[in-house]
Amino acid sequence: MSATTTPVPLLDLHAQYAPLRQQILDAVTRVCDSQRFIMGPEIDALEHELAALIGVQDAVAVSSGTDALLVALMALGIGPGDEVVTTTYSFFATAGAITRVGARPVLVDIDPVTYNIDPEAVAAAITPRTKAIMPVHLYGLCADMDPILRIAEARGIPVIEDAAQAIGSQYRGRPAGGMGAMGCFSFFPSKNLGAFGDAGLVTMNEPELAKRVRLLRMHGMEPKYYHHLVGGNFRCDALQAAVLRVKAPHLAAWTEARRLNAKRYAQLFAEAGLRERIVLPVQPDGQYHIYNQFVIRVPHRDELKRFLDARGIGNEIYYPVPFHLQPCFASLGHSRGDFPHAEKAADQTIAIPIYSELSIDQQRTVVQAIAECLGQPGASGTTA
Repeated sequence: MSATTTPVPLLDLHAQYAPLRQQILDAVTRVCDSQRFIMGPEIDALEHELAALIGVQDAVAVSSGTDALLVALMALGIGPGDEVVTTTYSFFATAGAITRVGARPVLVDIDPVTYNIDPEAVAAAITPRTKAIMPVHLYGLCADMDPILRIAEARGIPVIEDAAQAIGSQYRGRPAGGMGAMGCFSFFPSKNLGAFGDAGLVTMNEPELAKRVRLLRMHGMEPKYYHHLVGGNFRCDALQAAVLRVKAPHLAAWTEARRLNAKRYAQLFAEAGLRERIVLPVQPDGQYHIYNQFVIRVPHRDELKRFLDARGIGNEIYYPVPFHLQPCFASLGHSRGDFPHAEKAADQTIAIPIYSELSIDQQRTVVQAIAECLGQPGASGTTA
């Protein structure tokens, strides 16, 4: 093993695109020929198809995963003076959307094993001003939803699932995005189901909520130029919808390929003698992990990152700074030490390649590089 190792990207979108290229070009051409770029039949069809795929009654296509969170909060009437309980460890949009509607994100720590929000911490954070709970299904694994839903139901508080990284994930037979009042998904290009730009989705099982979200995404307008609410421009482009409609039927196969890659990693790390040196992702009983990211945990994470970077092994740190330590949330009054599990995860975790087209030889290369960095002899492995 040396610095001349064949590079392995964190994500290879070209490999996914190549076999679908003509279908995607045909779909884009269809939209161009129709000149229906805003709303229209592509959006209607996408919403119907994704509602069925996810397993919910209704789905509303929007402009991004961030806007999905924002419009969900708006649909519930959450604003100044309200509190929303959420995790301190996630992509910025989770807490950012809460702040943008004028509410206060009430941050809590994570479970140190799953990295998802700690239900006991949620219960302790509820106040009379709590108007929603927003768990995040991080890295493709659902949060522990039963206790969260019990907390919410007992207090009459809606749950908004941040399922941006979790399309297709399941919790005890129930789909991510189908357990709370609303689910919010992202189709950022790097997601398991990615568009060719920004796009998102809001899911629900309540017709009145669906109607309200649809109204809000069009400036609260129905019919044209008659505004019942102050909404926004949260529309999904028809071009993005057309691309997603080509890709969505392949999601199940792509997910199973990611799950196989996760299983192979476990075998390869064991063969390399590394199972005592690193912590691998877990899949609790009754859960179905889709591995939007494959996040490992090592004591000297930054050293490993530099080593992998030097050898062209794709990696990413999700997320180096929890919300409570971000400068923009200084007004919340937190300091280092407030949420130790999140802080430790931020300091020790790193994502390695997991995309569905990743080959076993590429996985061996990744494991061998990590073994070399950690002082192990390497992993030739015979896992198929």
